[in-house]
Amino acid sequence: MADTQQVDAKAERRTARLTKQINAFAKEHGGAEAQVAHIGERGARIVLVGEDGGWGDLVAPSVDIARAAVEKSGVTVHESFDGEFAAKVKTGPYEWTRMAGIQVGGPKNG
Repeated sequence: MADTQQVDAKAERRTARLTKQINAFAKEHGGAEAQVAHIGERGARIVLVGEDGGWGDLVAPSVDIARAAVEKSGVTVHESFDGEFAAKVKTGPYEWTRMAGIQVGGPKNG
């Protein structure tokens, strides 16, 4: 029983930390929306997109913890990263060179 309580307490602390990070991102970007994706043994990825087009991501140890954090933060959660949600992301030169430039002869990232 004590082991279960320790695991629950650790999950609650991680959820609270992620919720705080999501809230800080939302505050900095005029609001935010999110999508949770399972990434295998590593856990889950929380993709955040701000109202200003800024974006970022967080990694949670499990899908359950990721979903609990986005739920507690109150942001809108999308089932997939596509359509209007994906179109809100604004990218700059850095992202383009990281996403494609290296592979297709774009400028080198030094």
